[in-house]
Amino acid sequence: MPFCAQCGAQMEGRFCQSCGAANPAADAPPSGGFTQPIASGGLSDNTASALCYALGLITGLIFLLVSPYNRNPKVRFHAFQAIFFNVGWTILTFAVHAVGFVIFNPAVLLSVAMRMAGFGLWIYLMIRAYNGNPLVLPIIGPLAEQSARSR
Repeated sequence: MPFCAQCGAQMEGRFCQSCGAANPAADAPPSGGFTQPIASGGLSDNTASALCYALGLITGLIFLLVSPYNRNPKVRFHAFQAIFFNVGWTILTFAVHAVGFVIFNPAVLLSVAMRMAGFGLWIYLMIRAYNGNPLVLPIIGPLAEQSARSR
């Protein structure tokens, strides 16, 4: 139990019961090194990076337009990669559907497999971005890195 610096009495709480002096130890963070982070009102980099993929093109554009995320290179990379991934996947899916009108059975199976693979990759990209370990996709990743660096 701490003692008051002014009168020497034992202190409980924030103030001395004898003289009313403030107890500076009551305001100090607990020992052990664990302190609660101060809320800044914004999203962390990892959360914003993961949310870039949430709705693909839409959330990618939102994070490129909203400050302070549009100045963060990490978030900008994920926003560009989400946009490029969404646009590329849409074009690829459209092409497979166009072929599906000509060749019926194999294209339907390919289309289902592509949708499942795209959904899995989309979830995997969000998880990796949230964990702070980004996945740079083969073709669009370098384009996203280059776009994120240019301002």
